[in-house]
Amino acid sequence: MKIKFNPMAAAALTGALALTVAGCSSDGTDEEATTGATTGATTEATAEATDDAMESEGLPEELILGLVPSDEVDQLVTDGDTLAALLGEELGVEVTTFIPDSYAAVVVALQTDQADIGFLGPIAMVQAVDEAGAVPVLQSVRYGSSSYVTQWMTNDPDTFCLDEVTTEADDEGVNYSYCNGATGYDGPQGEDALALLDPGADIAFVDESSASGYYYPATQLQNILGIDPLTDLPASFFAGGHPQAVQSVYDGDAVVGTSFNDARSELAEELPDVGEKVVVFAYSSNIPNDGVVLSSDLSEDAQTQITDALMALAETEEGLAALDAVYNIEGLEPADVAALDEARQVAANFGES
Repeated sequence: MKIKFNPMAAAALTGALALTVAGCSSDGTDEEATTGATTGATTEATAEATDDAMESEGLPEELILGLVPSDEVDQLVTDGDTLAALLGEELGVEVTTFIPDSYAAVVVALQTDQADIGFLGPIAMVQAVDEAGAVPVLQSVRYGSSSYVTQWMTNDPDTFCLDEVTTEADDEGVNYSYCNGATGYDGPQGEDALALLDPGADIAFVDESSASGYYYPATQLQNILGIDPLTDLPASFFAGGHPQAVQSVYDGDAVVGTSFNDARSELAEELPDVGEKVVVFAYSSNIPNDGVVLSSDLSEDAQTQITDALMALAETEEGLAALDAVYNIEGLEPADVAALDEARQVAANFGES
């Protein structure tokens, strides 16, 4: 905890010490007792004043916002800087961005006082709480919900679609294909098709710290097939991001991939046929959305100010546009601690891998 100089506490301490010195004499046992009592009271009062100062300590002069790429890094830098500037205006302090290549790096930054705010996936949120003492404060809302699913996708629907492939167009006129009932946003769906995975198949997972891109689908494979994807499916690999996993399936580098739903839209402008060529055939169980954690080195007052400022931004057109540009966030709500506890249990399954 960073403790700022509190002039009121210092003044109280100086006055108390002056009284103590004035009460001293060369031969008085009573004076010694009085001095001891006064000193004890002063120490207690000073400690209480310091604790009060820590609890009410305001914002630091600069805040560091940790973001992890889910799209092109250069674009995230631009969008992240816009969000940081708006948050800084709301708080009245400078906010700068920190953009490493993994969730784990943000967790370490929170742990080593190199980041104050982290936008993280649910598994990484849990890791930040458990390993860095971070405080979960908010979760993202998309499609009116604070949860989502893993989508299993393939370029080989003849193998993995147990029923007819259906195609739906979104509001932009882009077509997206599905099968096995995986057409909504609730899971699980299509899990029977996972039994069709060949042990030698190339499977593109997202990131070793990704909830939808690794932990939840890995748990499905463990529960349904009794296998660990990294040891029992040696051709599986981490693509490095959700769009990258979609791209791997689209390009044929992997026959199956995992991502959040619907990460195909991240590539639709560049690859208009991605929604039809990459077919979603299964869903995981529901996963709490990504969210925001804060460093425990921040005072409670500072944590409240940051949380309120982010909520306020989500209520403005400009702020919501910035949140949408960074992570397709449509709103924010208080963190769902119970759902994060469930995510912690999923993480425990594959934490050593």
